[in-house]
Amino acid sequence: MDYFLYLIIFLIGIYFGSFFTLAVYRIPKKENITYKHSYCPNCNHKLGMLDLVPVFSYLFLGAKCRYCKKKIRPRYFLLEILSGMVFVLFAISLKINWTSLQTSQLINLSLGFLYFASLFIIAGIDKEKRMICKSVLAYNLFVCLLYMIYSCIMNAYHVYAYVIYLLIIILLLVLDNYVLKKKLTASYVLEILILLVSMVTISKEYATIFTIMLTLLAIGIYLLLKKVKNSNPKMIVQKKKQEGLPIAFFLCVNNIIVISVSNFICNFNLV
Repeated sequence: MDYFLYLIIFLIGIYFGSFFTLAVYRIPKKENITYKHSYCPNCNHKLGMLDLVPVFSYLFLGAKCRYCKKKIRPRYFLLEILSGMVFVLFAISLKINWTSLQTSQLINLSLGFLYFASLFIIAGIDKEKRMICKSVLAYNLFVCLLYMIYSCIMNAYHVYAYVIYLLIIILLLVLDNYVLKKKLTASYVLEILILLVSMVTISKEYATIFTIMLTLLAIGIYLLLKKVKNSNPKMIVQKKKQEGLPIAFFLCVNNIIVISVSNFICNFNLV
């Protein structure tokens, strides 16, 4: 019976993943992500119902647009599969099952999905554009606020810590707004700090520390591989604009990993 539950969660996850791909493409372009009908970015043809089934449409259409026959980037397929897997693993890490399903578990599961949604979108946009969209960051902070309210209801002793986190977030938002008005551009560093505080709020201090450590390791490996690739004499070196590090991408991905692993460790007594 639990397999059927996890199948449902997987289907929810891949539909979330389909939305993530849409959001990552449209939000930087300031396009509507709720009312505007899905379309092919190459031929602009509106997509039908059979074109919008996550994972399966990609496979059945042979990774091509039904109308212009242009190849669909595999990242769409991979993100849908990955989000489905992450949702299932997160549910398993919370020990979700039909026989002992509790309201608190459903709330934690729902808040986790909403939080992961913000991380997936932030990571996707940062990987493509090297930026954190304020609208997605605002959504992330809204989910954090919901979590804080729920957590304070369940455990009153968290109130003082959350007050401190809120004050830090407000201070960082004020500084970010000041920099935006002063330089007419958002501060990537301040937005990273706001993201880190939101991570502390939901995944707690120890998980955030592990997230930072994994991020530093991932960045080190990324830079090493990039250096090896650029030093290959067989490659044609082209001059192009220097790209910044997608720090938010690494933070979000590693935070999802750390949260899921720590849940497994705590709930299944693996230590």
